[in-house]
Amino acid sequence: MNTNEKPEKIIAGSAQAPLRIALVEDQLTVRETWSHLINSFPDLTCVCIAKSGEEALKMIPESKADAVLMDIFLPRMSGIECTSRLKELMPNIRIIILTAMNDEELVFMALEAGADGYLLKRTKPADLRSALMDVLGGGAPMTSEIARRVVESFRLKTKSRDESLRLSVREEQILLLLAKGYSNKIIADKLEISSDTVSHHLKHVFEKLHVKTRTEAVVRYIASKNAAS
Repeated sequence: MNTNEKPEKIIAGSAQAPLRIALVEDQLTVRETWSHLINSFPDLTCVCIAKSGEEALKMIPESKADAVLMDIFLPRMSGIECTSRLKELMPNIRIIILTAMNDEELVFMALEAGADGYLLKRTKPADLRSALMDVLGGGAPMTSEIARRVVESFRLKTKSRDESLRLSVREEQILLLLAKGYSNKIIADKLEISSDTVSHHLKHVFEKLHVKTRTEAVVRYIASKNAAS
């Protein structure tokens, strides 16, 4: 997966039209419930509903969705594989994985495939909306229990890979701002550097932390700090 930084959408406080959300879910009742929930928010609209990964790959690019809610367990093509292939087609699309399970291995597989967030299906409606706004603003939403499991797993690996955590002062500054959900442009403005320079530093951060996504970088860094404290 390409570690070069992707352009960000800044949506907070904007007067844009409702954000376009695609839903990928194989169960009819769940599709109906979640699509109704999405459309219940004035700033969100469900523009695409796919019941399989194959349908998603055909429909979502045409829908011009801003973000995707992706069920992890789909017939034939899994949500993880669909995420990876969709990211190849639409590098800027934001994808949140939805599942009823908090399986640690699946979390990492989803992150490696390019998922930008990972939520349990029992997430409260208000939290779902917040997660969508967060991911579209450049954040990496996760339910607390999933984030805790990911942090714990990274923490166990930290001691054997301490050399990879030697970040420069500038790299740490950028990662701290990234953890707050700021876009590259906002990070660049705050540090008074160019967006290209931010992307360049992030590429080196990804290499040092042995990660491929913004989500992994933030969680890995937080885990290393917790382990050191």
